[in-house]
Amino acid sequence: MSELLRCENLTKNYGRITALNNVSLVIPRGKIIGLLGPNGSGKTTLIKILNGLLTPTEGSLTIDGFKPGVETKSRVSYLPDSSYLNSWMTVEQIVNMFVDFYPDFRPELAYKMLKNLDIDPSVKLKTLSKGNKEKVCLILVMSRNAQLYVLDEPIAGVDPATRDYIISTIINNYNPDASVLLSTHLISDIEQILDEVIFINKGVVELHKTVDEIREENGMSVDELFREVFRW
Repeated sequence: MSELLRCENLTKNYGRITALNNVSLVIPRGKIIGLLGPNGSGKTTLIKILNGLLTPTEGSLTIDGFKPGVETKSRVSYLPDSSYLNSWMTVEQIVNMFVDFYPDFRPELAYKMLKNLDIDPSVKLKTLSKGNKEKVCLILVMSRNAQLYVLDEPIAGVDPATRDYIISTIINNYNPDASVLLSTHLISDIEQILDEVIFINKGVVELHKTVDEIREENGMSVDELFREVFRW
């Protein structure tokens, strides 16, 4: 598998607080990778840097050989941990906005998934339930033909049925030559779809291995190892 994302000695300081400390990582193409760690571990800081929302204090990060910026915006599809969409807009208006913003957006796929969920594109976002709003946000992100899908807590705060739909959508709709970087606390719910995991704590990467390596070397699941490492 060819390299997609590389971090080298990546550090981010907020005054005297170090959110990321000398992080070095290589993420290949064609993988679903869990970015796992307790609150305040540095996950969101790393995600924001790779999306160009923060700049590192030291070190570098490249996606497909490019530093975060104009070139990577066309390669990364990002689902933040809170909605950024205008609730007064209809779902159809939001789809059209994505068509205008992203040349790689596939509206036919978005409308297919909306139809499968019985979500009327003519309704305003604010009229939808929390679960359906989460589904719309994920549909928009996964309808892009991106190289890296970055999902920050995509299954937090939704019911089990919605979680199942979100997991199914992730598996079935991302570009197989791309990778998915998924941050979550609900490890047991998504472990079955992960190829690799990254454990991060206090800004330091403590582990980066395949799920199979963890099971073979430790004789336990990713969730069990996480609880042991972080004493949960």
